[in-house]
Amino acid sequence: MQKKLSQYLGCADWIGGYGRQALTSDLIAAAIVTIMLIPQSLAYALLAGLPPQVGLYASMLPLVGYAIFGSSRTLSVGPVAVISLMTAIAIARVTETGAIGVTEAAIALAAISGIMLLTMGLLGLGFLANFLSHPVISGFISASGLLIAASQLKHIFGISASGHNLFEILTEFFSQLGTTNLPTLILGGLVLAFLFWCRKGLKPLLIKTGLSSDKAAVWARTGPVWAVIVSTAAVALFGLEQMGVKTLGDVPAGLPNLALPSFELDLWKTLATSALLISVVGFVESISVAQTLAAKRRQSINPNQELLGLGAANLSSAFSGGFPVTGGFSRSVVNFDAGAITPAAGIYTAIGIAMATMFLTPWIKMLPIATLAATIIVAVLSLIDLGALTRTFSFSKTDFIAMFATILLTLISGVELGILVGVGLSLSLFLYRTSKPHTAVVGRVPGTEHFRNVNRHKVITSDRLLSIRVDASLYFANARFLESCLLSKVALNPEIKNLVLMCTAVNDIDASALESLEAINQRLDEAGVKFHLSEVKGPVMDKLQRTEFLETLTGEVFLTQYQAVKALAPETLNNGIDDKHNNGENQ
Repeated sequence: MQKKLSQYLGCADWIGGYGRQALTSDLIAAAIVTIMLIPQSLAYALLAGLPPQVGLYASMLPLVGYAIFGSSRTLSVGPVAVISLMTAIAIARVTETGAIGVTEAAIALAAISGIMLLTMGLLGLGFLANFLSHPVISGFISASGLLIAASQLKHIFGISASGHNLFEILTEFFSQLGTTNLPTLILGGLVLAFLFWCRKGLKPLLIKTGLSSDKAAVWARTGPVWAVIVSTAAVALFGLEQMGVKTLGDVPAGLPNLALPSFELDLWKTLATSALLISVVGFVESISVAQTLAAKRRQSINPNQELLGLGAANLSSAFSGGFPVTGGFSRSVVNFDAGAITPAAGIYTAIGIAMATMFLTPWIKMLPIATLAATIIVAVLSLIDLGALTRTFSFSKTDFIAMFATILLTLISGVELGILVGVGLSLSLFLYRTSKPHTAVVGRVPGTEHFRNVNRHKVITSDRLLSIRVDASLYFANARFLESCLLSKVALNPEIKNLVLMCTAVNDIDASALESLEAINQRLDEAGVKFHLSEVKGPVMDKLQRTEFLETLTGEVFLTQYQAVKALAPETLNNGIDDKHNNGENQ
């Protein structure tokens, strides 16, 4: 019963054995993550173009929803940079006319995303994440990081600038430099410098005070909290608001009102594509973090359970006035390093955020926007990895093309087109690459039963037997190529009487490939050549046995390539070259 329940409720795996030790560890981790999440939640709400309290709302119930349904013990969900940027772009499209507010649009977006994720989880579609290649995701995140950092520069300089792509953002930014607010620039610059220093210098300093390396690493990540406290105090003490430094202003205190999102059909149709992209990108980002952390403790992650967990988190966000969320890298690492043992730490974090929302909001009304912008910039710059372009180019030119196109289009056309084109190009290049699989004429390595490429090794072959190894599964995209390849090689050598297709790397054969095999069999028969197969894997053989192909096959199906050569070209086994197999050696 518990096993059946755990298929839908991830908490069933840990809640039964929850004890005092886990409670203590989770409470400590929750306290640390709560401190870090408050400024982070406010910052990502700013990035999404939403009121600051919406960021706090998105950091409460989603943690509870994920704790109930998710499979990761230490993943912490909430607003993240890339998803916040995608949210800003999506809701801007539907709020231009003023017919709907930004918060209402963001809530609807979270609801649609939650429903999509839950549906994919129930249908077992976790494997879809495999269709997003790592170079495409890496390129998309790097380009998004550049866009986010560029979009926040206006808050550091205290100017008004906007734009939908990097060119527009930078053009508008430089055109407005003359209106820079000096107090804002000084404050923003100091916060930026402090946060950059925290990433490298705070941990060694804390270690010198006697903290262990692990504890120092955790507390070093709370740098944004100190930046918030000091900069807010500076605004209050020096009257920086009167000097033009923009602040958050009044943030409503209290818990969010639970309510259903808007179900207006036109709104949902407009947001559907954006919600799907947010769902897929968020899932890939989240499961990558979850699997990385789980591996450190030898735990496992269920992709379909993760879809359910993220779906529940996004629906919880929608019902509590939030916006789309996913698993965040920085907060999850802090949660992990702080000693969280179960997802209950997320529930305790949600309680901490709720208390902050009720009691601390009056204290953050003077929090400078520049501080939040600096927090975002420092966070997203760690996501940028343009060096991956060079590494990818040296390893795979096709992956480089997909990655470069993703970066370029994301920067000049926006995140949605960038990720769509990147995924489309990645799949297209995959189809092109697999449409022409590597094939090799093989021969026997003297003294062994091994068969290798004639162009790479000194091997024994026969003029009457042609052995070809195909290094890919056979499907619609490469079926015609295989047909053309085999027939053209036979046409070049009229002495060939037998052709053996070595299927060592063939894991599957689809209907199109089966038709090609039937055509190859018929064409070879007309040319007086028998068609044979060797080393066919069990699942592939099972499929072939359900067809008439094996009945019409002019040749045989051999268990090994050595048996095929022994039956069809036995003279190559006794040609004067030392054959250790015949002497009983190398068995």
